[in-house]
Order: sequence, then C-alpha cells, then structure tokens
Amino acid sequence: MITFIICLAILILGYVFYSKFIERTFGADPDKPTPAYKLNDNVDYIPMPWWRVFLIQFLNIAGLGPIFGAIAGAMWGPVAFVWIVFGTIFGGAVHDYLSGMLSIRHNGLSITEIIGIYLGLTAKQVMRLFTIVLMVLVGAVFITGPANILAELTPAYATMNFWVAIIFIYYILATLLPIDKIIGKIYPLFGFALLFMAVSLISALFIKGYQIPELTAENWHNFHYNSEQFPVFPMLFISIACGAISGFHATQSPLMARCIKNEKEGRRVFYGAMVVEGVVALIWAAIGMSFFGGVEKLNEVMVAHQGNAAWAVNEISNSLLGKFGGILAILGVVAAPITSGDTAFRSARLIVADVLKMKQGPMINRLLITVPLFIVGFLLTQINFDIIWRYFAWANQTLATVVLWTITIYLILNNKKYGITLLPALFMTYVVSSYILLAPEGFSLPKPIAYIGGAVIMTCCFIAFRVYQQKLSKKQRVLQQPVYIVEEREKMK
Repeated sequence: MITFIICLAILILGYVFYSKFIERTFGADPDKPTPAYKLNDNVDYIPMPWWRVFLIQFLNIAGLGPIFGAIAGAMWGPVAFVWIVFGTIFGGAVHDYLSGMLSIRHNGLSITEIIGIYLGLTAKQVMRLFTIVLMVLVGAVFITGPANILAELTPAYATMNFWVAIIFIYYILATLLPIDKIIGKIYPLFGFALLFMAVSLISALFIKGYQIPELTAENWHNFHYNSEQFPVFPMLFISIACGAISGFHATQSPLMARCIKNEKEGRRVFYGAMVVEGVVALIWAAIGMSFFGGVEKLNEVMVAHQGNAAWAVNEISNSLLGKFGGILAILGVVAAPITSGDTAFRSARLIVADVLKMKQGPMINRLLITVPLFIVGFLLTQINFDIIWRYFAWANQTLATVVLWTITIYLILNNKKYGITLLPALFMTYVVSSYILLAPEGFSLPKPIAYIGGAVIMTCCFIAFRVYQQKLSKKQRVLQQPVYIVEEREKMK
C-alpha cells in the first residue's frame, strides 16, 4: 500500500510542477485566438468550457488501455507501477500536451498533417495510411472488448454480435453528428461513471484489507508466468500503453484542439487528462496484483481464462462492490472503450478529410468517408481479439514515437528546450524497435540480437537527428517557422 500511495503522490506532484515547466517551455499564449473561434463551423470547431473539453479528452484517451492493459501489465509485478508513474509524467503527459498544443497552433490540423510539416512529405504520406489503419484498429478493438463484457451480463440471445451492432449504430451517429450534439452531452456522464468506478474499487480494496504488493528489492523482478518469452523490457512497455504513453492520444488531441477557448486551458485538458488516466491505470494495476491473492495468483487466473481481462474486470467489480456497485463499475468500464472507439472513427474521418481536402460541413461528405471506414471496422471485429490487440499495441507505441520526434523538431525550429521530448523519443524508439524484433508477432529473434538491433536503430535515429540539427543554421530556423507558414496559408484561403 505504501508503494501505491507514493506512486499516486508522484503523479499528482508531476502535474502540479512538471506540467507548468512544460507549459512555460512551449509558451502558451492566453491572448492568441484558438481554432475554435477562428474556424468555427458548428460541426468540429466549436468553443466549449474547459471542464467539458477535459472530460471529453479523458474519455477519448481512456479506453481499454488503462484497464485491460494495466491488468495485463500487473502480471509483471510491482515494476509496472514504475512505468505507469514515470511513463505518464515524462512521456505520455508531455506527448499529449505538446501534440495538442501543436494542433492548436496549426489551426486544429490532424496529427498526420503536423508530422508532414516537420518530418517531410514522405513521412506524412506513410503516417496518413498508418494512422488511419490504427484508428480503424482502435475502433474494432474498442467494439469487441465492451461487446464481450455486455454479452456476459445479458441474456443468451444478446450475443456479442448483437452488441457489436448496437455499438456500431451509436458509433455512426457519434461520428457523423456535430461534436456538441452527442459527444459533448453524454461524455461528462460517462466520465463520472469511469471515475466513480476507479475510486470505488480502490476504496473497497483498502476497506476489505487486500494487500497491494510493495516495490522492494525482493519484488524487483519479472513475475510473468512466461518470463523468458515476456521479459519486462520491452514487453511491459508495450502492454501498458494508454496508462503511460500512447500514440492514439495524439490522434484525439486535435478533436479537442478545435474546441479549446484559451491556450492556457491546454495544460489542464491535455496534461491533466493523461495524469488522471495514469491514476486509473495505477488503480487497476494495484487491484490486479492484490485481488486474486498476489501477482503469482493473477498470472494463474489469467492463464486459466486465456488472458481474458474482461472476465477479470467483471469478477473484481462484482466482488468488491456488490451487484449494484458492480453494475455501475462495469458501465464505467464499458463506457471508456466505447467513447474512445467513436472518436477513433471520428479522427479517421477527419484525417481522410484533411487528405482529400473535403469540407465536413455537408452531411454527404461525411457519409462518403465514414461508410467505408465502418465496413472495414466491422470486418475486423470478426478477427480474434488478442491478435488485433497485439498489433494495435505496437502500432500505438510506434505512432507515439514518431509524434515525439515530430515535437522535438518543432521545439528545435522554435528555439525551445528540446530535451523534454528527445529523451522520451530515443527511449520509445528503442522500445518499439526491440519489441518488433523480439515479439512472436514480429521477427521472433533471440533477446540479445533483438536488444542489439533495437540499440542500433535507436543510434541511427539519433545520428540522423544530429545531422539534421547541424544543418539548421540560425537563419534557417527563423525562415522555416512552420507555425507562421500555416497561419499565412489560412489567411490566403
């Protein structure tokens, strides 16, 4: 319990102090007009109160990751606490805040277009396709997960495919209608349900006397049942993504960048939402390690149920909170992925619209983009969930890595302290490179070769970065301010 409380305190202190440092480094300007006012279209660009934007952002990013991912990550033991805390403060929250603020400064552009501005045309084209695929994968994952949970709670005739159809109908409405019609109205309620769930569960855990494992010298090792095939590095850092750092968040931030009224609200919305998600992940990791009687018992249960985290969530919620409280908790768990899945499809629509330069005011334009995306998404729901989840997790962290490199280039061009994203970018480059070389769904190379290969790729990226940095003379940095180029283009339209 002491480790858990210390980790919780560090997350809070990280928001109080480090977020302000990041905000000063970026240079948030309260007097600068935001896209919500400059480009108001009453569909995607709509000014909203910061607290509403915060709740929407929180639900956009808090899908299955900080719940299912944290339970899976707990299988490695208390070391998961370290990754959640420091990954959130120095990685995820910095990534989310700066990607959101870059979108604000670039008139609400999607992350793929921002990547193109700073990393070039080739990177933009590759990341357009990569991100659209990721968004559809997210949508499919966040349909299958809650549909499985609902199927277990309802009569036999309400099968998983029945709930998939119901969720799809909601997705279509949420994707097509203006953001303030459905998303802006129901997300605050869902946000309350998710937070109620997390606080209630951890409170019940304490009251009923469950023992949360401490991070000690004895516990500083790999508890995973298959530790040889699943080493802490890099497997843990891929399994717990949305509770530490997630590229998916960068695709969601532009949605809220189009609704924020003042740049100073960005710290509360983007950095704050990520810290709250880190708290949720911390809670679920703690529950996973303690509810079943320890980390070893958690591994036994997960193996016995083929890694079915949905079963674990249902068992934990009903046992700790009783039937009524369990229903409320399950609603929070179901709401989180659904409210991330709908905005994943909405993000995919906006990315495609940016690519095609198709205005999204007319309903017919939205339909032309949305229908094909949903057809592909539905087909993906028929594939094994575990397979989709593994590829989603790696693609998710790869996107986060690319976004961190993009932000680093932006900071250099604007003469700001770029170390705040360079170090996380290098670390995540090593993580995703070594993972794809090591993992069964990757190249399945031996650990020494995978680690060396990851280090080589990371070193090559750093050398390329230094070469590029040296080419940027002081004059070039002034002339190549993409922020002003984009603003001038908007004025000419």
